[in-house]
Amino acid sequence: MAQLEHFSTPVDAVLARMRALDAELPERDGVAVFNRVYLAVTEEVDRRLDAGEFPDPRAATALDVRFAERYLAAVDTVAQDRRAPACWRPLFQFRRHPGVRPLQFALAGINAHIGHDLALAVVDTCRTLGCEPADLEDEFDRVGDLLASLEERIREDLMPGPDLLQIADPLTHLLGSWSLERARDATWTAARALWALRHCEDVAEEFTERLDAAVGFAGRMLLTPLAD
Repeated sequence: MAQLEHFSTPVDAVLARMRALDAELPERDGVAVFNRVYLAVTEEVDRRLDAGEFPDPRAATALDVRFAERYLAAVDTVAQDRRAPACWRPLFQFRRHPGVRPLQFALAGINAHIGHDLALAVVDTCRTLGCEPADLEDEFDRVGDLLASLEERIREDLMPGPDLLQIADPLTHLLGSWSLERARDATWTAARALWALRHCEDVAEEFTERLDAAVGFAGRMLLTPLAD
């Protein structure tokens, strides 16, 4: 992205884009809900990079930026009236639906970004750094652990209320069908498979398309309207 060269670090550039989106989008917009979550994650990654908490800061920075660029590219694609990747389409299609709850928007965005974008970002980073997926496993796990720690907070912040009401709420049952941990495991497998297929362009392209479609289907289920 051209904007990266105007900032002191590549992470600063993606943070600036996310903050600009946060200022531009209506608060209840589904993309805005996810963007706030992702902004918090990226700010925490940046803080930990500054604190020296990643064993390989160069690899962690590259993965973080390649990862963020895929989300921002989807935003730009829609802004230009073009078709977003299948994994992102449900969020953009339902972003203003009054029957979809904020927590659904947040987790649908996480589903698209983790389930599809992260696998491709691992491959992008390997190509950029000339390394193998195994060389990025520590960074992958640390970012995944951060997302997992934030997921519980996201659920609490966006779905407040007494436990009995939460148990009875259909949202509880809907979201119980999706797991960040399972999504992370599947993404790591997909990244390794894509890297192994990198010299078989046709097969890799078909695999990517099927991954995109499957993640999009899961996102559509997460965005099932629960109220009119």
